[in-house]
Amino acid sequence: MAEVTNQPTGQASDTDDGIIQSPGGQDCGAATGQKTTGQLFVILRELEAKLRDTQKEMEVLKSQVQGNKVAFGASISVGGNIGPFNTHTILVYKKVYVNTGSFNQGTGIFTAPVRGVYYFSFSGHNHSSKSMGLHLMKNGEQMVSVVNHVAGNRFETATNGMTLQLEVGDQVYMRLRENTWIFDNSNDHSTFVGHLLFPL
Repeated sequence: MAEVTNQPTGQASDTDDGIIQSPGGQDCGAATGQKTTGQLFVILRELEAKLRDTQKEMEVLKSQVQGNKVAFGASISVGGNIGPFNTHTILVYKKVYVNTGSFNQGTGIFTAPVRGVYYFSFSGHNHSSKSMGLHLMKNGEQMVSVVNHVAGNRFETATNGMTLQLEVGDQVYMRLRENTWIFDNSNDHSTFVGHLLFPL
């Protein structure tokens, strides 16, 4: 007869090392731990991806906000009469009240930093013993104008403005018509103003 050795239920044999085995022979505790760790890595990767996307969106929004901050305001200011000249002349505005960076004080030229719709206005002051002609220019093309004709012995002011659609790099500036003049002093009569209404 073969000898039968009984082992109490729940006790480990010499070969199971004290680990409770599932019916398939897998370690239930270890499998559960590995699954949880794997899930945490997946969640972590998803959070990292979302963070990267959020950072990209923030950069886009920041760029859009910065792009929306486009404005300048300037006057010819002290200097007396400018002109007359025998050719059209770009006006340079010496006193700048505000400039978010797109208006070149040295040249008097505004360069559009973003595609959008802009508004520009200007004023010109002169002594009517000589005429004054001002042109709002876009890339060398005349947009709108004002003209003061010779009219005796007095000071006159003329103003105008226009809304323009600009592409990135378009240039807008004021041009003094040939054989005319413009006047300004510390009262800042002759001005040039522009700002972005909305980007496109």
